[in-house]
Amino acid sequence: MKQRGRRTKGMEEAHPFAGMSQVNKDAAGVDIGAEEIVVCVAGDEHTQIVKAFGNYTVDLQNIGKWLHEYDVKTIAMESTGVYWIPLFEEMERQGFECLLISSRSLRRVSGRKSDIQDAQWIQTLHSYGLLESSFRPQAELVGLRTMLRHRSQLLEHRAPHIQHMQKALLQMNVQLSQALSDVTGETGQAIIRAIVAGEREPEKLAAMRDRNCKKSAEEIGKALTGTWREEHLFIVKQSLELYDFYTKQVEECDAEIERMYAMIRPDWEGGELKPLPQKKRNSHSKNAPKNKEEIRKHLKRISGVDLSVVDGFGVSLAQTVIMEVGTDMNKFPSEKHFCSWLGLAPKHEISGAKVLKNKTMKTKNRAGQAFRMAAQSVKRADCVFGSLYRRLKSRLDKAQATVATAHAIARVVYRMLKYQVEYEKICVEEYEQKYKEAQIKYMKKKAEKLGFQLVPA
Repeated sequence: MKQRGRRTKGMEEAHPFAGMSQVNKDAAGVDIGAEEIVVCVAGDEHTQIVKAFGNYTVDLQNIGKWLHEYDVKTIAMESTGVYWIPLFEEMERQGFECLLISSRSLRRVSGRKSDIQDAQWIQTLHSYGLLESSFRPQAELVGLRTMLRHRSQLLEHRAPHIQHMQKALLQMNVQLSQALSDVTGETGQAIIRAIVAGEREPEKLAAMRDRNCKKSAEEIGKALTGTWREEHLFIVKQSLELYDFYTKQVEECDAEIERMYAMIRPDWEGGELKPLPQKKRNSHSKNAPKNKEEIRKHLKRISGVDLSVVDGFGVSLAQTVIMEVGTDMNKFPSEKHFCSWLGLAPKHEISGAKVLKNKTMKTKNRAGQAFRMAAQSVKRADCVFGSLYRRLKSRLDKAQATVATAHAIARVVYRMLKYQVEYEKICVEEYEQKYKEAQIKYMKKKAEKLGFQLVPA
């Protein structure tokens, strides 16, 4: 199918790209749908050739053969749902350079729209070098990233069933959540399982408390005196079964992740790991993988550095960042590009020398969220990032201080991954002294500009 531009009667034909030279003459544009894939390549000077294919695996292979006939080397496609993934992987397998384009980059003037026109528009923009590819980590890490995202979804599906248990207990006036800080801990689980098994005596239930539990057995016994209505007990029973089911699924997912780790770069030596600080060793999370030390070794072997020792980080956050970002920092020319991609840098919108907006963009970037979580965890910590957060919070609101601290942590991680240097913790007193010296130097310069001399008191 060939599409040629038509000249409107009485009007000159528009040339929106007049004066521009084509950068990618061997480019193709692809519009991906649920049932049909439309591919566009360049014909002669004023012609584009468009062909429609199905979305079966045989069709994807035929797309590659058809593109090879026209000597196409680079392909641009819009990131439509998950439909682009099979085509992207097949085209990469066949040796094409693939660019994944966000829908924001392909916005057009409102009007007539069709799959053919979209494919032509993508091919035209790509041929003139006007499209920028979305970030995608190394292919060998994509599988692990998929498994980690699946694991987080399992944890999200498990969380409501914990809330259902708590709600049913409260409706029976069993104040277990008031007596215990976490109903999914050892004491909470032992008591809930005993209730499901038929135990109703508060004294016997309270005797199951862990010896490290802060509340006394007498206080827990008062909280466990309820109405024991049958309908709520049934809900507790079913919610507990669903909680156990998702817990088992998470454990199986962890085993598969461990197997996949062993398959990635098995010949690389990660080097010796330094022991974690005492605070990090004592910290625990019920959602964290059980084999944290093994995962830490795998991450060091894959990335070459140990991100888990960074203040605010742990094995889980280090794992998330490496799988979402990858280990090749050459895709980001500088720290500024990296932080902008994470959504931790403000977007300046300027018109007529006037700043219209200066806020960070809303983003669902998982790596950016990981850095924000790291910033949240150092608010009261005795470290450089904690000191930075508290100083910023004195003149900014909490959200801005959190983003700024996350930005600082991201710059450190970028340098670690790019230059393969380990994290060196700076003493807080040394950091405060350097900040004080910088402030004094700045005030002296400002005083000199105003014709004054700064003299110490």
